[in-house]
Amino acid sequence: MENLPNCPQCKSEYVYSDGSVLICPECGLEFQPEDAAEKVYKDANGTVLADGDTVIVTQNLKVKGASDIKKGTKVKNIRLVEPEDGIHDISCKIPGFGSMMLKTSVVKKA
Repeated sequence: MENLPNCPQCKSEYVYSDGSVLICPECGLEFQPEDAAEKVYKDANGTVLADGDTVIVTQNLKVKGASDIKKGTKVKNIRLVEPEDGIHDISCKIPGFGSMMLKTSVVKKA
């Protein structure tokens, strides 16, 4: 018996293969095997990031309508999210600035 991934929608373990797609009998989701793989988030240095990590901004960031975020700014308790715009995948609160979305390519793990 082959080792199939759990359903990405309902996490059911009863997934079966129907040719080129995988099907979940509990929620009816049809998906590709690569869709079930969990995304790995890496910083500018290639270190794997996780929710709750502390990161440091590696370059000055210009913010429209506000002061710039300086290189070396420490950001605590980040949250990794699926990017709505396809680019910004870190949701965080920057001290003295507020809520912000960042790219993993402009931070390094502290």
